Parts: sequence; structure tokens; C-alpha cells
Amino acid sequence: MRFVCDSGFAPQARSIMAGATMPVSISTIRAGKFRRYKHFRLIDYVTTPSVLFHNLIDIVQIAIGFIQSMWLILRFRPDIIFAKGGFVCLPVGWAARLCRVPIVIHDSDARPGLTNRLIAPFARAIATGYPLENYPYDQHKSTYTGVPIRAECRPVTSDMQRSAKSAFGISPDTRLTVGVGGGLGAKAINVALIEAAKTLPTDTHCIIVAGVKHYEDALQAANGLANIEILEFVAEGMVELLSAADIVVTRASATSLQELAGLQKPIIAVPARQLGDQHKNAELYAAADAAIVLDDDALEHGELTTTLATLLDDPTRQEQLSKNLHAFAKPHAATDVAQIVLNVAAAKH
Repeated sequence: MRFVCDSGFAPQARSIMAGATMPVSISTIRAGKFRRYKHFRLIDYVTTPSVLFHNLIDIVQIAIGFIQSMWLILRFRPDIIFAKGGFVCLPVGWAARLCRVPIVIHDSDARPGLTNRLIAPFARAIATGYPLENYPYDQHKSTYTGVPIRAECRPVTSDMQRSAKSAFGISPDTRLTVGVGGGLGAKAINVALIEAAKTLPTDTHCIIVAGVKHYEDALQAANGLANIEILEFVAEGMVELLSAADIVVTRASATSLQELAGLQKPIIAVPARQLGDQHKNAELYAAADAAIVLDDDALEHGELTTTLATLLDDPTRQEQLSKNLHAFAKPHAATDVAQIVLNVAAAKH
């Protein structure tokens, strides 16, 4: 088995795959991610030099990634390719099409991603994280599976939570907030949580998974605060950390939200400003009263401090949010997606 990513994610990929039940080799390719903004007109992409320049560079990156993908496919001759829809999947998907390798895609987000929209027409099967009415795909080859999450993501009892807190050296009676911003971290969440920690009561504690890119800045900003801990990245033990939390502040990626739904945790979701898919995810959860949603602008104006303080003092609201969020959990998603991949692979032969 081979996992393909860009060089920026490679260190995290190696850490994650080290715990896989079978050997997984890591290959890196070049890839580009087009800058798209909701408020931009078509002419703005041409008349804004910084955006135009970076998008032209990304076109070159995609071309290089396509050549690298062709080489990987011809060298390793995979039976099937599974694509999760990130921008790295675009050159791989096009190369798979040219080499006639079957491809299965999974779209985690409620808003279909550009990469998946481009490779969906020639995908053999499509799995989705949300009901099919949210997607423009051919429904004859599409299946609503939910988002695959770790098997350990199951509802956390009070005893399990107390044990998890103790494992992290935190008193079981301390109210714990955990901030996570995805594999690379989120500066906006880091900064806002550090500011919030300055005014939270003494019986509260914050743990921030700051991300490799933002770790040093977060560490410096939190210097001298006794009620906060900064981690760079968590490859092993993330489920245990989330299990220990009373409240989780998170980006609104589909996988993060689904894992927290499985764990039945109250969350404050902060969709990344530039990612429309996260905003669509957040809208669905907010509409179901399954998450409190704040945007990056709200964080910059200090709203996380007041929102977090209010929620920490309201166990009834926490329970309501967590139960509503758990309704989104699809615990068999990983098995269902794996079966789709196996079915397509078997059909090839």
C-alpha cells in the first residue's frame, strides 16, 4: 500500500502511517491549490497580481505532479486508487484516468470539492460524507457512507473522561478545553484560545495542538500562563486527548467533526476563512444545533473568550450540543467505504 501526499504533509503522514496495521510507503508529489474566493469576480483573478501569480505557479505545480503521478503509477502498477479529494488527488486522478487504473473517490464535505468534481466523471464509485442531495454526482454510482473515522471514536462516559484527564496529568475535576486546527494547525484558534486562557477561572485548563508551522509562536505567546499547554502535533493519543476534553474548539473539516460526533463532544467550530467546504459543513451542524459556530473574524474580536466562558458554565447546553452532534455519527463508514473499494477492485478482475 502506498500513500501519496505533498511534501508539506509528509512528516505528519509518516507519523500517522507508522501506526498502521500493514506497511504503508509514503510518496510525495508536487501539487497546486487554486486560490478561490467567494467575493471574487472572474476578472478579479486576472487583475489581482498576487492571486494571479500564485495560481499560475499552481498550474505548473499540477503539471509537475501529473508527471510524477504517471511515474508512480507506471512503476508500482496499483490495482486501484482511492482519492479523498484533497488538491494532491487531482494530478493523481488524471494520471489514473490516462493509465486506466480504476479510481474510487470519497467526498467528506457537504460542499463538493473542486478536485472531486473534476475527477468524479471517470470515477468507478463515489462515497459521500453527507446525504446524496448535497452533491452533483451520478447517484447510480454514489453511496452515502459518512466519513471514515477511527474505531475508538465512540461516546465517552464520565468515567472514561476522568481517566483520560488523569492520563494527561490533569485533575479529573478540572474543566478542560482542547483546541485543534487540523494537521497543520490553525493560527486563529491558537491565538484566540491563548487570549481566552488569560481570563478563564483557575479550575480550567487549555491544551492547544498548535501545528508544526505555528508551534513556536504559540509557545512564546503562552509563556507564563499556568493554565495552558501547547503541543506541536499529536500522532498517537489524539482520541484520548479529545476524550479528556469538556469542550473542543476545532476547524470545521468533515473528518474532525465526524470524529467529535462519534465521541459525543460539545464543540465550537471555526471554519477556515478561505475554505467554503468548511463553511458549508458548519452551516449544516449549526442548523441542527449540533455546534456553536464562530468565524475567524469573530475570533479576532474576542468572541471565543465570552463564548467559551459561557459554555463552560452551562453543562446543560454542553449536553444538548453533544447529543445533537452525535446524531451525525456514522460508525460504520470506514467499513462501508472499504467495501466499495474492494468491490471495484474485484470487478476489475
